Amino acid sequence: MRLVWGSVTTASPAESGAQRLAVLIDACTEPASAIAYPALTGECAIGDRVLCNTTAVDLALGTGGDHFVVARAGEGVAVDDPVAGHIMKLRYTPMQRDVTAVEEPASGHHDVMAQARSLEGAPVVCCGLHSQVAVVAGAVKQSDAALRVAYVMTDEAALPMAVSRLVPQLKAAGLLDGSITAGQAFGGELEAVNVYSALLAARHVLAADIIIVAIGPGMPGTATPFGHSGIAQGQALNAVYSLGGVPIAALRLSFADERPRHVPVSHQTLAALGVVALAPALVAVPTLPGPMHAEVTQALEASGIWSRHECRVVPEATFPDMRGVETRTMGRSADEDPAFFLAAAAAGRLAAEVAAQRR
Repeated sequence: MRLVWGSVTTASPAESGAQRLAVLIDACTEPASAIAYPALTGECAIGDRVLCNTTAVDLALGTGGDHFVVARAGEGVAVDDPVAGHIMKLRYTPMQRDVTAVEEPASGHHDVMAQARSLEGAPVVCCGLHSQVAVVAGAVKQSDAALRVAYVMTDEAALPMAVSRLVPQLKAAGLLDGSITAGQAFGGELEAVNVYSALLAARHVLAADIIIVAIGPGMPGTATPFGHSGIAQGQALNAVYSLGGVPIAALRLSFADERPRHVPVSHQTLAALGVVALAPALVAVPTLPGPMHAEVTQALEASGIWSRHECRVVPEATFPDMRGVETRTMGRSADEDPAFFLAAAAAGRLAAEVAAQRR
């Protein structure tokens, strides 16, 4: 861990819970990008002295190249933002934050949540990566714009919802109708104590027809079978099934990733579906051009996934109209890695079909 003082040279308005800064780190000659969360540090201004966590950038990790503001130098009270609730997130850390959880009386939704027991057959798309959320939502809305879509962000990757540039764009474009942060994650329109109650809140409080569950940005991984955040996909599928929803798995496919373990089906997907997900799920398989489809089919069959789950080939899945929202994964566009995006689109299309049947 490395904490370094610096001075703010530029500061954006605090939008969607995050403030984008340029900070001249002490002993450096050029400003670096940084993110502050006003709910944790208060709002930053040009000239402020700020303590930054530079660890991830120093290690050259895939965090987007941002430092994170830990504290601002000054006097008196830096943050005074009480809420009606009493649930703490980032518990027992110096940055622990009180929130009003959707389950507690102060939220106004306690009575609904006290009665919520089932997802009532609602389809839930469980993703392995944050970048899949956009395409799943786009495919759902293209199938039926009237369907309400809610996103549940789990806490296996980024914890602040505000670190996502994607979610505000999806909401502004009308591709997402609501968001919930579960567990230690925070900053959604609703806060939930765990994934199970987040799913129920999506259905009964946000009135979602379709729910998308995924980690936040920045997946941790170790190139080992189970040392990665993709495991959360399998856990989410189990939760959906146990609550009476229809679990749908979005495949992580790629023919452009330079790492063989992610081609054609990511080893993270194979672990989540082949080992972790004990409940049966619908697995959306897109029809891919040329030999790619055969390679994906062979990889899935060889993994033993069809002994647990049901294959649903979605031949009509195409890249949806994203209403101006730019989508990329690992820096790659849909033109550069079509299999990845078509797999997410297939999951969204399948969810819309299940929702139509349910009606």
